[in-house]
Amino acid sequence: MSSLMQSNLFKRVAVALVGIPLLLWLNMQGGIYFLVMVLVLSLTATFEFRRLAAHRAHPPSILLLLPLTAFIQLNFYFRFIDYWEAVLAVVMLLYVLELWRQQGSQFLNIGTTLVGLIYVNLTFGALLRLRLMGAAPGTPGTDAGASPVVLMFFCVWAADIFAYFGGRTFGGKFITRKLFPRLSPKKTWEGYFSGIAGSVVAAWACASFVSGCPTVRATMIGLLIGVVSPAGDLMESMFKRDAGVKDSSGLIPGHGGVLDRFDTIMFIAPLIYFMVSLS
Repeated sequence: MSSLMQSNLFKRVAVALVGIPLLLWLNMQGGIYFLVMVLVLSLTATFEFRRLAAHRAHPPSILLLLPLTAFIQLNFYFRFIDYWEAVLAVVMLLYVLELWRQQGSQFLNIGTTLVGLIYVNLTFGALLRLRLMGAAPGTPGTDAGASPVVLMFFCVWAADIFAYFGGRTFGGKFITRKLFPRLSPKKTWEGYFSGIAGSVVAAWACASFVSGCPTVRATMIGLLIGVVSPAGDLMESMFKRDAGVKDSSGLIPGHGGVLDRFDTIMFIAPLIYFMVSLS
């Protein structure tokens, strides 16, 4: 292993040793604590997505996009108005503001802005609502949402770790065709299947040690996360490749930006929210 890869791996591990306990503590606290976490992540992700979009279009000022992001996330918590009304208000405002802007293509400006703003806010909003499941708007709520969030975190982390080391160890030895060469040439089928196995193992462990995670449902969720988790990473890779950048930012040492580190969580959170809320 090269010194550069060793240094990057060390940074990733160091960040994980600090970040994982912090995320688990914030999830355990719930309420305003979890809202602040989601608010910080969504604001940062909006900033990063605007940075990506600026390579292809002329999105509105970040001084406008950040307050809009804060409004949507706060509405997910306090529910000043219905959720769809908040998103509709933001969409219509961006449409109207584009009438006065002179730079670039209006199609590209509006399109790139809405893609980023809606994707970031609805996915992190789903994570927030998952943690607050069963709670009245604006209240700390119960702990019913803590268990599925822990389950999701551990399954995503395990899938990522198993896929990384499984891919490095067995990648290309059994299946020569790459998983998705157009967007991520390094991803292998061996890594993909290793990630599924890791997610299922993490789900089984959560069912054994975390209250509120029935074994059957936890295993189903773990299997789902393992199967679809690469899609979150591939989606973000798609945006970065189109923008011509390697990372969304350099905020998190060894990981890139919030979009780089939380891309899978963002993609998975709405799916888990639907599964839990409909069950």
